[in-house]
Amino acid sequence: MSLVRLNIKGISYSQTQNGAYALILNELDGDRKLPIVIGAFEAQSIAIALEKEIRPPRPLTHDLFKNFADRFDIVVKQVIIHKLVDGVFYSSLICERDKIEEIIDARTSDAIALALRFDAPIFTYKNILDKAGIYLKVNPKEDDENEDSILVDDLVADELEPDAPRENLKGKTLEELHNLLDEAVSNEDYEKAAHIRDEISKRE
Repeated sequence: MSLVRLNIKGISYSQTQNGAYALILNELDGDRKLPIVIGAFEAQSIAIALEKEIRPPRPLTHDLFKNFADRFDIVVKQVIIHKLVDGVFYSSLICERDKIEEIIDARTSDAIALALRFDAPIFTYKNILDKAGIYLKVNPKEDDENEDSILVDDLVADELEPDAPRENLKGKTLEELHNLLDEAVSNEDYEKAAHIRDEISKRE
């Protein structure tokens, strides 16, 4: 199976779930986006790694892992999002020490937080992107001007939205779900789009 390289496009604030964020990955040589719902701590860790100027006073968990790996000459060479089951993404860290390669299972949010700290590339398989990727129907020039914002200030301050009920998707038809997906994507509500996409994937 062929691998597709991904870049981090941004982090979108959850509109429906307290403490949740959507991490937006973008295929390097294409227009598809891969939204992945992650928790507030992981979103904060990823945002801090993206914003090089921000340094927490004490190492975060992922910084500690990086320091530990550096001390013992372990390098994370790449991250592969290798499986999608019931809306859950599974990832692997491809690590190397003394020219011996090891594969370590990891949550996707942790894997990406570590990939940033090791400057490691992020990949997924084409069939996963075909299944879960979302096309954005936007003008390319407008897309450049309106990059998805990385909510570093909000994440560092840990300002979370009040609880909001998540829309019940169980009673929706597939046609209604596809319409809701188009609406969520046009509104740039990636977290909602991810949940709708996962519900569609379960049925198809």
